[in-house]
Amino acid sequence: MSEPVVLGAEAVTLAYGSTAVVHDVTLSVGEGGTGLIGESGSGKTTLARALLGLLRPRSGAVRYGPRGSDTADLASLDRKGWARFRGDVQPVFQDGSEALDPRMTVEASIGEALTTHHRMAGNARRERVTALLEDVGLEPALASRRPHQMSGGQRQRVAIARALAVEPRLLVLDEPTSALDVTVQARILDLLERLAGEHGLGYLLITHNLGVVDRLCRTSHVMFAGRVVESGPTTELLTRPAHPYTLALRDAVPRLGGEPPRPSGRTEAVPAETGCPFRLRCPLAVDACREEAPVARDLRGRMVACHRAEDVLAANEVPHAPRQ
Repeated sequence: MSEPVVLGAEAVTLAYGSTAVVHDVTLSVGEGGTGLIGESGSGKTTLARALLGLLRPRSGAVRYGPRGSDTADLASLDRKGWARFRGDVQPVFQDGSEALDPRMTVEASIGEALTTHHRMAGNARRERVTALLEDVGLEPALASRRPHQMSGGQRQRVAIARALAVEPRLLVLDEPTSALDVTVQARILDLLERLAGEHGLGYLLITHNLGVVDRLCRTSHVMFAGRVVESGPTTELLTRPAHPYTLALRDAVPRLGGEPPRPSGRTEAVPAETGCPFRLRCPLAVDACREEAPVARDLRGRMVACHRAEDVLAANEVPHAPRQ
């Protein structure tokens, strides 16, 4: 039985001015972990902003599925629909301070969400703030502090507590650990994994860290130059890539005690304007790649946009452990 779709993109194209930066992307996020992988500039955060209702697509639709209802275009929601959407879908940004007003204490910041969404006040609100802080592993005494009086890891936990205050169904996590040191990253990942299980949360995890995706996400989508080039079960994508870009991302990650990362073709940053956008960096490019942009197609249970996907997959038939 498939999981209910909470949020999705349907042939979404996004642009800044006259420049399209996300091209015809279709994906869905259910009540489970979904990864969105790609290097900086691939369009991940821009797509996330559209999924959160902060950007309007040039074409296509962002669809939201209220509990027990069919999905609806965000653009069609009325005021009541938007209020329900804001309660169901909450963001957690790269830097916890982005979600916190520097002038407000932790109690006021979390309490604001409780008042807005649950009309909670007084002792009930204070008790709920305390419970939320304890839920994310923080001492209740931190409630009187302001963001600048906390560490980066503490601010990120407060941001997560604030998101949980509205009892969401889905978190949109945009590089939630990349601004933290390795030890704190591990603690935040442990926290997210625990909270997802305890609260039944779904999440869209946006990251360039393949180890994080491998740990937390059942399915993943790989983005290059504003396009989804490969989608499928995360373990399959990372152990047997079918797109040269996914393979390059995997092989660029060093492993402790293993071989050094090996180059996967040329390294031009600018995507090709005609044919396959990845062809200037692809060691397998052929004439068809110059002449025609590949269309995503089903290949052994995944979707991949590559003329030579069968060749890439055949070369990776022997399982390759994801790099940590």
